[in-house]
Amino acid sequence: MDSLAAEFDEWYSTMRASSAGDDIHQRHLGLPPRLLSTSLLTWDGIAEVVEALRLEPGGLLLDLACGRGGYGLEIASRTGARLIGVDFASSAIDQARALASRFASVDAEFRLGDLAATTLPAGSVDALVCVDAIQFKATADSFAEMHRVLRPGGRIALTTWEAVDHGDERVPARIRAVDTSAGLTAAGFAEVVVRERPQWRAAERSMWEEASALDPGSDPTLRSLREEGLRVLPTFDLTRRVLATATASGPIGQPVTSR
Repeated sequence: MDSLAAEFDEWYSTMRASSAGDDIHQRHLGLPPRLLSTSLLTWDGIAEVVEALRLEPGGLLLDLACGRGGYGLEIASRTGARLIGVDFASSAIDQARALASRFASVDAEFRLGDLAATTLPAGSVDALVCVDAIQFKATADSFAEMHRVLRPGGRIALTTWEAVDHGDERVPARIRAVDTSAGLTAAGFAEVVVRERPQWRAAERSMWEEASALDPGSDPTLRSLREEGLRVLPTFDLTRRVLATATASGPIGQPVTSR
């Protein structure tokens, strides 16, 4: 396990002991209690992702960097899709498997894997969602892996943050490295569209303002949330919230087809 995976494994393990952070996320993002979030996609944002993916009942959805699994399970529940979730943190996978019991109608599987190495066969999934995670490995290998596992004509939806000015060193290097349009295009995706989502951003600001004013006491989850809020807010307006969508192209020389 690499150092980042170990860090996230510990982070997810800490969440088992306290639901206080979940309460704050759910209230600001408009999420129901059954949807345990470790990301910042709002309830309305989920609807936008569902629309972008164009999933049909019985199709296979990959939730890449799935965390505790809530977003993928919710999308699969709404669309009638089958779900496979992949994450590099074993504690996240354990919690996702447990959470799946709240979504009894969803045929779901969760396994260990990486943004750039899912372990899935080529062309094996109909749609792919990656919520607030590409910034941890915004490399050509990650975008290429997403294209590899999607069938020709399959849809992808990524939510993340990008720097308003990629040269602004006040923005964390991890965010400055994100260029979803360039990454998806270089990997061979077609119909690439990147849209700003200021309404999602407003919900985030509200959440971080509350988090930064917390008295966390001895709760490690609240302490982590407060520290992140204090870190994020000073450069909040230097980044933009985006939803990136695209279609996997067919083999070279062949058109993209949808089924």
